[in-house]
Amino acid sequence: MLPIVLIDRTDGLSPTPDRPRPDRLVAGNPLRHTWVMHEAGPMTAGVWACEPGRWRIVFPATRQEYFHVLSGRVRLHGPAGATDIGPGQGGVIPPGFEGESEVLEAVRKQFVLVDTAT
Repeated sequence: MLPIVLIDRTDGLSPTPDRPRPDRLVAGNPLRHTWVMHEAGPMTAGVWACEPGRWRIVFPATRQEYFHVLSGRVRLHGPAGATDIGPGQGGVIPPGFEGESEVLEAVRKQFVLVDTAT
């Protein structure tokens, strides 16, 4: 039996840093950090942090994400308009979503990605 995996602290763990692809940048060039803390089959979970900026995102039809904002504020721009999400709030980016992610205030969130193509 596998143990319960806590996704609550990143102390002592090394993140993977990256930035949005240049062809997707809309504003800024934010540094992003990802701590992958669990991977099993089609699911990946962890913590993500990012500086303010804005870039285009395109989710494949097989991928979706649930996230919960711990601190900061993000705005997702999609076909139905913009949605702001702040501390204590969560959201789901549906499969096939195309839009823009805008970090308004440095953000830290927990995330769960599910990709049924894996």
